[in-house]
Amino acid sequence: MTKKIILMGATGSIGVQTADIIREHPQKFSLVGFSAGKNMNTARALLAEFKPEIVCVQQEEDAKTLAREYPAVSFVTGTKGLIEIAVYDADILVNAVLGSVGLEPTLEAIKLGRTIAIANKETLVTAGHLVMDSAKLYGATILPVDSEHSALFQALNGEKKDQANRLILTASGGSFRDLTRDQLQNVTVQDALNHPNWSMGSKITIDSATMVNKGLEVIEAHILFNFAYADIDVVLHRESIIHSMVEFQDTSVIAQLGTPDMRVPIQYALSYPDRLPRPNAKRLNLAEISQLNFREMDYTRFRALQLAFDAGNAGGTMTTVLNAANEQAVALFLNEKIKFLQIEEIIERAMDQHKVMANPDLETILHVDAETRKSVRNMLK
Repeated sequence: MTKKIILMGATGSIGVQTADIIREHPQKFSLVGFSAGKNMNTARALLAEFKPEIVCVQQEEDAKTLAREYPAVSFVTGTKGLIEIAVYDADILVNAVLGSVGLEPTLEAIKLGRTIAIANKETLVTAGHLVMDSAKLYGATILPVDSEHSALFQALNGEKKDQANRLILTASGGSFRDLTRDQLQNVTVQDALNHPNWSMGSKITIDSATMVNKGLEVIEAHILFNFAYADIDVVLHRESIIHSMVEFQDTSVIAQLGTPDMRVPIQYALSYPDRLPRPNAKRLNLAEISQLNFREMDYTRFRALQLAFDAGNAGGTMTTVLNAANEQAVALFLNEKIKFLQIEEIIERAMDQHKVMANPDLETILHVDAETRKSVRNMLK
């Protein structure tokens, strides 16, 4: 049976690699809809190749132009359009958009009992309790696409979760893993975008350099697998070969290994519970790698990771603040309005100013998100 896929965020790094997987397995997957933001070149290429039924773009004008070129396709726009494609008739919704814009469409798709392949950290970090509670209520399946959470998911497969003691996430350390805090004072945007292992979008690459990315993943792991923060560890692992590990009560540790290729966890989320062949993919050769290195995490050096643990432990709306402040700060850094170390300073200040609200509803979350962004913009003034 061919699975019908809706891809939110088709022009980003995860979206492009998801299209690769659909392309590799035309008998298994069909792309029935996607969102493309403002990137009309990619939108046109995907329209010509996959012939989808529905497409969401950001601008009304772009939608009108494309509708004239592709009269058989339904074109929708903006946030409302994202919700329309999210609830369109399909088997799997891939949430690969950037930022908290993916939250409402995902919640609407969950109400239909859909399978959600989630690559959008912000949806879980901002409103994880709503997503998981809603998935339980409506019988929706949430499958992780992040390499770390896919690794944990695979390591826990077939095991009794109550016999697992600890989740261990691995972190490459990002572009600046060998630099001291003093050496970080004057690093440039270009320096930060030079990741040693992974090919990712600019926002995620900056998050990797600050280690906010790993912090968001810790919060996601807590939400997806229901482990206490005290039972989630992070270890530095330069090679990005072990993607994460689970330690069980008998001291056994199960790890998932593979080359640093996001297509592997993407494909597993799409094909689950089956595994499909990838004949042209690079195989893992441990003899060629020869050694794997690990180092204990330094939470003083990687201050932003500690802030993520603090936000997770505070709970409620604090994780929303962490995410919103980070999104705004990263945008400012990418536009060269602030220095690299100011990203974590802004996050910490936003968290210090916030009074936590426990178990927030969607309206509260969206309000806190908007107010945090406004607060960060005011800090700059």
